[in-house]
Amino acid sequence: MNREEATALILEARRAKGLTYEAIANKVGRHIVWTTAALLGQASMSADEAARAVAILELGPEVALALQEYPLKGSLSEAIPVDPLIYRFHEITQVYGTTIKAIIHEMFGDGIMSAIDFEMDIEKIKDPKGDRVKITYNGKFLPYRKW
Repeated sequence: MNREEATALILEARRAKGLTYEAIANKVGRHIVWTTAALLGQASMSADEAARAVAILELGPEVALALQEYPLKGSLSEAIPVDPLIYRFHEITQVYGTTIKAIIHEMFGDGIMSAIDFEMDIEKIKDPKGDRVKITYNGKFLPYRKW
C-alpha cells in the first residue's frame, strides 16, 4: 500500500467514525498539528504511534506500515496552491515575507527559522465580529555560519 492510498483510508475512517484530529492526536499521544501532518502524509510515525492511530481508526497493519514511511514533504500538486485557505498562506508570504525576513534578521541576525526544530499551534479566538484564527509558529533560529 502506498502512502496516498493509506491517507485516503485514514480520511475515510476518520469521517465514518466522526473522529476529530484532536481525538486521534490524544490517542497517539502527540500534538494535534504533528499528528494531523503525519496522518496526511507529511511526517512519519513510530511503530507505537502508528499502532495507536490505526487502532482508533480500526484500520489494518498495512496502514500502520505506511504511516511509518519517510514522507515526501511539501508535496502539493501545484507550485501556487489553488485551495483558497492554503493560497492565503502563500499570499501572506508574498505580501509579508520580506517584512518577516527583515524583522527576524534585525532581531536575530542573518539566518533562518528551522522547519525541523519547529512547533505550530492553531487556536480559535472568539470575537463578536467573527471568530478569528490564531496560528503560532515556533522555530529554532539557525544562524548562517561563516567558513
